[in-house]
Amino acid sequence: MTDERVHIRPEIAVLPAYKQGRQAAASAFKLSSNENPFPPLPGVVEAVQAQTAFNRYPDATALAVRAVLANRFGVTVDEVHVAPGSVAILHELAKATSGPGDEIVYAWRSFEAYPGVVTVAGATSVQVPNRADGGHDLDAMAAAVTDRTRMVIVCTPNNPTGPVVTAAEFDAFMARVPESVLVVLDEAYAEFVTEPTAVRGAPLLERYPNLVVLRTFSKAYGLAGLRVGYALGPAYVLDAVRACAIPLSVTAQGQAAALASLEREAELLERVAELASRRDRIVASLRGQGWDVPDAQGNFVWLPTGDLTAHAAERFEHAGIIVRAFGNEGIRISIGEHEAVETLLETARSLVGDLQVAE
Repeated sequence: MTDERVHIRPEIAVLPAYKQGRQAAASAFKLSSNENPFPPLPGVVEAVQAQTAFNRYPDATALAVRAVLANRFGVTVDEVHVAPGSVAILHELAKATSGPGDEIVYAWRSFEAYPGVVTVAGATSVQVPNRADGGHDLDAMAAAVTDRTRMVIVCTPNNPTGPVVTAAEFDAFMARVPESVLVVLDEAYAEFVTEPTAVRGAPLLERYPNLVVLRTFSKAYGLAGLRVGYALGPAYVLDAVRACAIPLSVTAQGQAAALASLEREAELLERVAELASRRDRIVASLRGQGWDVPDAQGNFVWLPTGDLTAHAAERFEHAGIIVRAFGNEGIRISIGEHEAVETLLETARSLVGDLQVAE
């Protein structure tokens, strides 16, 4: 035996694994993972339970789900791709478009998986700081595009800060990006958006031939544990994505749950509206306490706690609320059960004085 170790790419050796939101004890509220607090819609559990042929592979193409989505968005089946979560599609898009020497541009702070997606593809991250209000600086992002840029990721509403990209901002941005550069509009929280000026990706697919739109069943549809996401975009781009995908990765149970959920969208939207209303009430209360909360358009709110982020997260945990802490920048709090709201606001109010002393 020798002491030599298997070679690992240096950039992968130092790449931290994706860190999900902390789990919560039974007595605490888990508001760290942007999950839907409602149980599955009626009929969804039954649809999953009917898929008992575990000895058989699922439909590798998820054709039934793609057909329903294609009809809904007015595209062809080949212009829809289904994968185990939208983050899986991000990995596939990065591998399909980018490699060593190529660049992928995205805002920061944004979805924490983006840096890993780029690194795994072998490409280089170009991070563009958000504006002071937590929204994307699309002018700066467009200026960051070079002849080495292969992909740009636009997250709306931005996770974890909350603001959306407006339709006007996005049109101006797309006018500056070469058609040879793929633009990925990550709309994981689109169903929660109530801002009328926000961009909506699907209607823009005919206008922009270099656009791919990402959506998911994990958030609004409450299927986070079954891992189903999808992309809408040009067939040749999604064909390349399918070539990079892990075969048979979307389970039959996930496909059945997605189809059953799509059939019950009216009830789903009632739940989404309730969560959005709860979000807006929380934001108004936090601002009334003195918090500088960015516009919140997802199913979460952002508190800019700065150097007191760890302290704030501990205070929330002590109160029975598990939040998501981001370094020395801030904490993200998901919109969860209505029973959590009073404790959330009481804890936030108790922290305002700490922040003022720190300043």
